[in-house]
Amino acid sequence: MADLLRQTPIQYELKRENRFVLEFPTSLGIDTWLVQTSGRPKININSVEIPFINTKFYVAGQYSWDAITITFIDPIGPSTSQKIMEWVRLHAESVTGRMGYAAGYMQDLVLKALDPTGIEIEKWTLKNCMITSAEFGNNAMDSDALQMVTITVQPQMAIHNY
Repeated sequence: MADLLRQTPIQYELKRENRFVLEFPTSLGIDTWLVQTSGRPKININSVEIPFINTKFYVAGQYSWDAITITFIDPIGPSTSQKIMEWVRLHAESVTGRMGYAAGYMQDLVLKALDPTGIEIEKWTLKNCMITSAEFGNNAMDSDALQMVTITVQPQMAIHNY
């Protein structure tokens, strides 16, 4: 029963989901204030089975980082849709059919968690991110919701700096 009454001590400030910034390279022109939501890094580590007599042992195998979904607001100017499409065109150009070089479209993103005063307390560097999908929102005559743009990026690795 005593465990149900457990409280976090006041001297420990908890991290909040809404205290973050996601920084993009300046070459993309995507401002941090446009980001509404962002996933956090997630890793998957394969389990390699080693059979031995009547039992099995396991060791870590290959690992991979999951894709991260990012949602942006889309103001008239500067248009988030336009900035995202410029990044998409570095991957693939639908008018000409040309594909881009990885050195051109892979970008490093920086995800920072903030304390209540705006000081960064945690930093993830998402290395070599590429867009795997982009969704430019919906239109509806009976809605006054904001236009949103959602992309999914695939990092090659995530580095937890602190």
